[in-house]
Amino acid sequence: MGRKEEKQAPAFIYWQSPIGWLRLSADQEALTGIEFCREPGSTATASPVLREAVRQLREYFGGQRKIFDLPLHFKGTAFQKKVWAALCEIPFGQTASYKEIARKIGHPQSMRAVGAANGRNPIPIIVPCHRVIGADGRLVGYSSGLWRKEWLLNHEKQFLP
Repeated sequence: MGRKEEKQAPAFIYWQSPIGWLRLSADQEALTGIEFCREPGSTATASPVLREAVRQLREYFGGQRKIFDLPLHFKGTAFQKKVWAALCEIPFGQTASYKEIARKIGHPQSMRAVGAANGRNPIPIIVPCHRVIGADGRLVGYSSGLWRKEWLLNHEKQFLP
């Protein structure tokens, strides 16, 4: 009989960003989530993936990084994963509308579904859901607060050439 492979519990770490505490989680191979939280929890476990994620986030917030280079694992529907992949293609400091994302993924009438998938993005900042705006250019819908969306967009604009 073969040995059962032991599943390792997901690792997580808390990190204080300029826009609040983040709880980063990862499996053995990739980053799986970023959540905003009011304060850090009492226990945390580190991993190479999490240490690299924190390093890249520090660079992003410090203005030295415009593109993240991390392995990511998403839990979601096929449609959500399409939306999240499209978000990753929005260039640093630029925005796209829900309608543009819907068109890009081949579902031009699915702006509301794109908005719902955007709101369920498990890895904000790195998967830049903050770069999605209303068709009229207004800031709409950010599950972590519109002030954070505005902060992130203004942060990126100051590092554009």
